[in-house]
Amino acid sequence: FDILKMAEEEEVSAPAGIADSSPRDALAEGILGLLKPAVDEMDARVAGVRDSQQELRSYIDTLAEELKQLSSMQAIPVDLDPYTKKLANARRRVAMVVSLMQTVQERLTRIQQNVAKETARRKALAAVQPS
Repeated sequence: FDILKMAEEEEVSAPAGIADSSPRDALAEGILGLLKPAVDEMDARVAGVRDSQQELRSYIDTLAEELKQLSSMQAIPVDLDPYTKKLANARRRVAMVVSLMQTVQERLTRIQQNVAKETARRKALAAVQPS
């Protein structure tokens, strides 16, 4: 809030396209312009990680199933139980990461929506205010 007060007190030159808005609006637009690309990039990376985690989970499921089949086909019993337990544990951890990544992506989506709403609101206010 101190930054906004300082911007209102000082004469700040607005970026191109924001010439009619107040210094406070110009500052808000500038901050928004800085944050939006970072949020977009973060959202894309979270989506990529989530997709990779789901793919890994699928591979772990396939491997666990193949180990079960191999174990049942062996004439000489080989104790694969520790390995299947490790795979099950890894699958559980991957599922937890997928869940966490989904939560993060939902938060980023809400932030993007809020930023878009705030931008539209500020543009509407700037259009209504007389110069």
